[in-house]
Amino acid sequence: MANVNPVPEGFGTITPGLVVRNGAKAIEFYQKAFGAEERMRMPGPDGKSIMHAELKIGNSIFMLSDENPQWGSLSPESLNGTPCGFYLYVNDANAWQKRALEAGAKEVMPVQDMFWGDKMGCVLDPFGHKWNIATHVRDLSRDEIKKGQDAWMREMAQKH
Repeated sequence: MANVNPVPEGFGTITPGLVVRNGAKAIEFYQKAFGAEERMRMPGPDGKSIMHAELKIGNSIFMLSDENPQWGSLSPESLNGTPCGFYLYVNDANAWQKRALEAGAKEVMPVQDMFWGDKMGCVLDPFGHKWNIATHVRDLSRDEIKKGQDAWMREMAQKH
């Protein structure tokens, strides 16, 4: 038997999988909003749904499937929200967020400077998944990040 790499070529150790309603439309959205490359698509037994798809944004692969309640696979729309999100590093957070909004995402937070050294915004895609879109702009020490965090916490406490 040939020596096989336990992690397939091109994959990282962790590969997220999204569950959506209308996988074909989700793939179109991710292509338009984030420049996703469709690597493969397996139709479901009905020939219309997506049982499994692989997409790539930059150097990261993620999987996608249509919701299937019989398998306990529910989308954020069925769950009325999602407990997870994605942190997408890009070369220009403002441009990428604008493109996502033009493709149909909703803005959760405008792009702004963050205390840990990133410029970041957040969008909710039409399928219920949150995407933080970030560009790293400053390398900071742990002490600098802690000072920034403390200032941010004070600011948030005054707002609430």
